[in-house]
Amino acid sequence: MAGSDPAFAPRLVERLISSPTGSTSLAGRARQRRWAEFHRRFPDLAQMRVLDLGGVPAAWQRLPQRPAEVVLVNLLPQPVRTPPWLVQVEGDACQLPDRLRRERFDLVYSNSVLEHVGGHARRQAFAETVHAAAGRHWVQTPYRYFPIEPHWLFPGFQFIPPAGQAALSQWWPFGHIRSADRRDAVAGVLAV
Repeated sequence: MAGSDPAFAPRLVERLISSPTGSTSLAGRARQRRWAEFHRRFPDLAQMRVLDLGGVPAAWQRLPQRPAEVVLVNLLPQPVRTPPWLVQVEGDACQLPDRLRRERFDLVYSNSVLEHVGGHARRQAFAETVHAAAGRHWVQTPYRYFPIEPHWLFPGFQFIPPAGQAALSQWWPFGHIRSADRRDAVAGVLAV
């Protein structure tokens, strides 16, 4: 029985989301397909200046073909050293720092950030940032009606009331969000 095998949960997580190579898990293969589609749509990527709202340096450093420059905007700085073509800026994607608001980019890229910025007004501000910064965009967000919620990897999690989500978050062993206690669980649920 799967529940009695202590190695079952780690093997399942590896097969679904986090294989060591990133290419054998279900999520890794989906990311590879997304990047292939991204490169197909933007074949001139190597000459582009990209504004990445909410991204991480590692995602760009793994690509076989990189842009001329990527400016990453995050609320919290990423504590990693990056090559000169990868510039990190601390800021809010819904209201860019002044120096970035005056700049134009070839492409705005955002991967699963829109659902984290807040309510309707914040999402609208995010969309205005995207349109003001560049004429071309790649804004990806999880499909709300997909049967498995992508942060917790729990079937139908997105349709459970927040109190139930917080309770599940404290004991559910899969996904990307771990909750140490009730307060942490509520904060995690409300952030998504």
